[in-house]
Amino acid sequence: MTQYDAIIVGAGSMGMAAGYYLAKRGIKTLLIDAFDPPHTNGSHHGDTRIIRHAYGEGAEYVPLALKAQELWMELAELSKEELFLQTGVLNIGKDDSVFLKNIMDSAHTYKLAVDKLDANQVMERWPGIKLPDNYIGCFEKSSGVLKSEACIEAYKKLAIERGADLLTYTKVLDIEVQESSVTVKTASNTYQANSLIVSGGAWAGKLLAKLGLHLPLSPTRKTFAWFEADDVHYGSENFPAFSFETDQGMYYGFPSIAEAGLKIGRHDGGIKMDPDVAVSPFGEVAEDAGDVQQFLSTYMPLTKELKFGKTCTYTLTPDEDFIIDLHPTYKNVAIAAGFSGHGFKFSSVVGQILSDLVATGKTEHNISPFSVKRFQVPVK
Repeated sequence: MTQYDAIIVGAGSMGMAAGYYLAKRGIKTLLIDAFDPPHTNGSHHGDTRIIRHAYGEGAEYVPLALKAQELWMELAELSKEELFLQTGVLNIGKDDSVFLKNIMDSAHTYKLAVDKLDANQVMERWPGIKLPDNYIGCFEKSSGVLKSEACIEAYKKLAIERGADLLTYTKVLDIEVQESSVTVKTASNTYQANSLIVSGGAWAGKLLAKLGLHLPLSPTRKTFAWFEADDVHYGSENFPAFSFETDQGMYYGFPSIAEAGLKIGRHDGGIKMDPDVAVSPFGEVAEDAGDVQQFLSTYMPLTKELKFGKTCTYTLTPDEDFIIDLHPTYKNVAIAAGFSGHGFKFSSVVGQILSDLVATGKTEHNISPFSVKRFQVPVK
């Protein structure tokens, strides 16, 4: 039996960041992942993720987004890698959109610079966009794009340099927790630690069930795709990352970076899935390409044909807010789950929070909105 101070089960976005911050504290840490992060079996692949500070999902996210941005810039400096592109983020919707109202309200509360534009102003500034008259835009210049896989690689390298151990392609078979100890069993070994972090993405529900905690988590198959697009209208030098709230659904996307093409996905919808069952590849479902092509033909008509697409996974909570908390029974177990398709941008600060919870049992960050207890789950 191999002894550690802390074990992290799930070394993707949140887990890898937590591994770095624990190792930085001098805590002997083991990270275990069923694959080799970054990989294509979770929610972090596909090159890029949006980071925005004014937040339509609720003002409680803004302090975490600002801290996350600070930590991403710190990581870029430490790793000497370009991890953030300040493209700005443009949020679009009808003039009575609650989502956009929340963005402007959070910007006002936290004194964030966000420009409110009418449809004509949006189309004049970005000729590649076409909008109905009753649509408006909220543009945040300081936001932009994170290179998601590069971010995980950077945390991985730094965590290992600071003494963390990483087990890849290793599936956790069982977890046993007592008041001051944790035992994690794999096919080849048994590991023991004082504390545990469960950050298993789509597998979090199954892992936490081993600890008597049954959460309403729904792994969901999602897709995104790249389209041919000229850089004059859609290149990252002059076109922002974006989200569009339309009558047909919520869409998000990225400018063409290094001539890769315009990347776009649909945020809502998707197909429920079992993470242990192989996901059908992009294109096997008619909506994979057709849905986003219809969006582009309406709102970004200067784009061209589909280049290629990929699948990924959302793990949804019923309210689409996160779960970041200690286990209600075992105070030496920290949980990060249910990031509902908008969590990656926060993974730097969530990693720091998880390391706080493991090291001290508390954190200076306000995580009360993300309490596991809001679901009133039974603990056996």
